[in-house]
Amino acid sequence: MDSLPTDTLPEEVRNATHPKEMGTVVCYSPMMITTNGIWQGVNPLEFSLPLFILQMSVIVVTTRLLVVLLKPFRQPRVIAEILSGVVLGPSLLGQVDVWANMVFPQRSLLTLETVAHLGLLYFLFLVGLEMDIDVIKRSGKKALFVALAGMALPFCIGIATSFIFRHQVSRNVHQTSFLLFLGVALSVTAFPVLARILAEIKLLNTELGRIAMSAAIVNDMCAWILLALAIAISEVDSTALSSLWVLLSGVLFVLFCFYAVRPCMWWLIRRIPEGEGVSDMQVSLILTGVMLAGVCTDAIGIHSVFGAFVYGLVIPSGPLGVSLIEKIEDFVTGLLLPLFFAISGLRTNVRMVRDPVTVGLLVLVFMMASFAKVMGTIIITALYTMPFREGIALGFLMNTRGLVEMIVLNIGRDKEVLDDESFAVMVLVSVAMTTLVTPVVLGVHRTKRRLVGYKRRNLQRIRHDSELRMLACVHTTRNVPSVLSLLDLSNPNKRSPIFIYALHLVELTGRASNMLAAAAASSASKQNRSGGGGGGSSSSSLPAVTDHIFNAFEEYERVTGGVSIQTLAAVSPYATMHEDVSVLAEDKHVSLIVVPFHKQQTVDGGMETINPSVRAFNESLLSASPCSVAILVDRGLSAAAARMTSEHNVALLFFGGPDDREALAYAWRMVEHPGVTLTVVRFLPPDYRARSVSNNPNSYSRASSEDSRAITINPGEGRSEVEMDEDYLNEFRARNQGNGNISYAIKTVANSEETVAAIRGMDTSAHELYVVGRRPGEAGSAMTSALEEWMENPELGPIGDMLVSSDFSMTVSVLVVQQYVVAGAPVASASSDPVRQYLSNANQRPAASGAYRATATGGNSRWSGSSTTTVGF
Repeated sequence: MDSLPTDTLPEEVRNATHPKEMGTVVCYSPMMITTNGIWQGVNPLEFSLPLFILQMSVIVVTTRLLVVLLKPFRQPRVIAEILSGVVLGPSLLGQVDVWANMVFPQRSLLTLETVAHLGLLYFLFLVGLEMDIDVIKRSGKKALFVALAGMALPFCIGIATSFIFRHQVSRNVHQTSFLLFLGVALSVTAFPVLARILAEIKLLNTELGRIAMSAAIVNDMCAWILLALAIAISEVDSTALSSLWVLLSGVLFVLFCFYAVRPCMWWLIRRIPEGEGVSDMQVSLILTGVMLAGVCTDAIGIHSVFGAFVYGLVIPSGPLGVSLIEKIEDFVTGLLLPLFFAISGLRTNVRMVRDPVTVGLLVLVFMMASFAKVMGTIIITALYTMPFREGIALGFLMNTRGLVEMIVLNIGRDKEVLDDESFAVMVLVSVAMTTLVTPVVLGVHRTKRRLVGYKRRNLQRIRHDSELRMLACVHTTRNVPSVLSLLDLSNPNKRSPIFIYALHLVELTGRASNMLAAAAASSASKQNRSGGGGGGSSSSSLPAVTDHIFNAFEEYERVTGGVSIQTLAAVSPYATMHEDVSVLAEDKHVSLIVVPFHKQQTVDGGMETINPSVRAFNESLLSASPCSVAILVDRGLSAAAARMTSEHNVALLFFGGPDDREALAYAWRMVEHPGVTLTVVRFLPPDYRARSVSNNPNSYSRASSEDSRAITINPGEGRSEVEMDEDYLNEFRARNQGNGNISYAIKTVANSEETVAAIRGMDTSAHELYVVGRRPGEAGSAMTSALEEWMENPELGPIGDMLVSSDFSMTVSVLVVQQYVVAGAPVASASSDPVRQYLSNANQRPAASGAYRATATGGNSRWSGSSTTTVGF
């Protein structure tokens, strides 16, 4: 080992390999890369490769551990990455000499920092890919003004205060460069971090989230321009002419990327065959271009990450960008990027913070700049008449710091614009500010729940020929045909229209490729796609799967009368996706949510699981939904032959109970279709006797002469589920008397074995869809009790599970319906509730949770006070 005086080395090498207060640089033999092994008496940590592998492992494990610890506090991953570097650095573990000399010796930092900057290079390339430059065109004036106000005021604060404490934080530095570095550091907003925070707190698809995302993209681009300008004039010994050449060369590089590289990328996209992905050769060439772009900007005099960012920015959004992100993102963000934050942490020495004046001034300026950003945002939102709370939330969201600020601070330290003390304070204050964003936004921004007047939460409470609001959820393009077939059977027409919210559910994984879908989802409604001049760009920026799904629903709306469709997309983790769907259903006043089954039919007629997370989502939705839910099992309903035929045969298996009545309410709507033939099969125990089920013979009567379609219920005392079943079936028969498309059958069964035999004995080829309730009959009924003990899919209930089981000979599609009952529904007394509260949890065993219990509602209910109740209003 030799040590050389630092005055013989360039400034960059001195900054990269050794702290400024040291006077030597440690050099080592390039042959000392791999070791001969510990059995030769050699310490592996004396060689560069084993030491680097150990360092990377320690950094990644520490980062992941902090991510897990901070997850309950809903903190972004960047906080864990920065704190892991601080923990491993001289602030904490670096104080232990054995740790510092063995794991992070000075001689190893050159290798570590080189690989870290390579990871940084590719991550900034990914950030450029994430950004859609067309969003600036269609973001509107509101987002543009929010971005400008969020940058201008903090930047002015930085300029004004830099003259106050320039002698405390930086010496012998060109004042203009110091001013620019401080202004950029104070005004920047981290777009990647902001996108993940918005997705985590479920604001991504709100108006607030759309404005924040658009403003952050504009802010990020302006920050990179200012950073390039600051780097160009930051050299202490540079002349005005050399700085001018750096700026001109940077402008030429950007123009070359947009007007030469971008057309080449479009040419490459057009050459990709339909349905095929990008070849390995093309991916290799594009990724090599990242390094070439970094070399160019580094040679110009601007940091290499600027070139990688611009190179990623010019690659068009779409399949090419998504394919590139999927290939390299996990490696870059999981292994290489934490190295950069570790380097920042190793440079952050809290023990160097000694001057209280410097610290106080820096914290004061940072807080003033953050306050200025919040105030600027509030002013803009007030001009656009947005609520004050949303203005505060948006201001704090724009204060999200992350990677860009770390890059600015590291470059400023390398250029000796910031000393060690100022660098440490700025890093810690940035972490503290970003940590506050999530709790403050959650506390300030409260989602409004519009529940007043929303009473039509199930089909039995609305007229069978009135407007139906339905939320249709799809996960993939394969779910679309079956949903459209179900809509056809539901008889949409001008007299009984159906309003469909077609929701594409996208799993949020935290990956950048997934965030592309998230960003597109923020403007993925039908109105944004079809309205205005920016509709084409908005549609092209959608992920291919989402675009295909939206096009299918919109084409169906165009050719079908009586249907209005609004296409939406929601990006969320599967663990909490049911919450997003429930909130949307409540917000849109939906009466029925239709979700696909988690299994799909194979070529040989069997059923295979596509995504196990879909099953957990369905179960959670069943237990938390604000309205009725139907699970659609597609076993031929989506086939082209089934959709093209003019006659459709539907069977309803009726055992009794709220869910079966809800299934009958949906079948009632279907039977209005001239091409639908309905078979109602009722299952009764042997000891069942027909009786006059209502105390009042006019239990169901016309509501008024003005509207003969409304049903009036005169609830009697002590009405049981059986009585309500009889009433509803009698009303169905009376209303459809003379309809030749409806046939009735009664099966008398004493136990579950006879139930199975009766269903097996039905003509399997006569029907293409079976409609059943999720919880048939009374709890513990002998007709289904044995089936409940052997259910493979509890979310389908015993009958639905039997119909889709592999050992059942029938291969028909099944619609399983669960009714929602409003707690405190309009009733005359506690004992006369016409529909009982259904307290069933899909995650529990049926024997423990399958009971139907009456909801105890007192006479002071806000809807009580009348002896009659009208269903449908």
